[in-house]
Amino acid sequence: MDHTTNSAKEKLRKVSTATIATCLFKKGLKKQFIQDVKPLKQGKPTMVGEAYTLRYIPAREDLNTIDVFKDPKHLQRVAVEECPKGSVLVIDSRKDARAASAGSILVTRLMVRGVSGIVTDGGFRDSAEIAELNIPSYHNRPSAPTNLTLHQAIAINEPIGCGEVAVFPGDILVGDDDGVMVIPAGIADEVADECLQMTLFEEFVMENVQNGRSIIGLYPLVDNKIAEEFKGWKAKK
Repeated sequence: MDHTTNSAKEKLRKVSTATIATCLFKKGLKKQFIQDVKPLKQGKPTMVGEAYTLRYIPAREDLNTIDVFKDPKHLQRVAVEECPKGSVLVIDSRKDARAASAGSILVTRLMVRGVSGIVTDGGFRDSAEIAELNIPSYHNRPSAPTNLTLHQAIAINEPIGCGEVAVFPGDILVGDDDGVMVIPAGIADEVADECLQMTLFEEFVMENVQNGRSIIGLYPLVDNKIAEEFKGWKAKK
């Protein structure tokens, strides 16, 4: 990974998914928010990392007995061992949370290996334990059954769909208490820069609104006098 993207990741830790969503909307990208997925625990630091993907297809009984986990090449296990440090493991569970996409042992392994987070459009088992781990985690809802009852791990690090969003390996995922945004890798640097500027402006707006000012002319900024005020405010920052 190059230094620029490292710098972009640092910037993205300081901005919200809401700001990113607006920034991407301005660029014509409207469907980058992973639907029906929420953090297992709110209030954790913002998750930022490159997508490393795992894709499930529907399980078939003859191929998914409990013995398949003994195979060291089982792709769910391989993904957990090979997801790069600083990346986010994103699982395409076909929006089906009737069986777990992973449990606390696998998520703990990811945490210990330095992975930045895990996202599934299905569910996790041991969800209370995962919620307390020092790694951001996002799912649809808790689910006790083993993944083998419903999911077969079929591919690693190829394009997937997760919660209605196309996720390509290397895309940047940002997650906070609102949910998870997917930023196409090719525009991550410019999005990070723009979002940082947008966040600064939102701070200025919030200060003004808390002090009783109307949003008319301020948000969006169309009043030239207020625009000059903002320039002065920004210069002091």
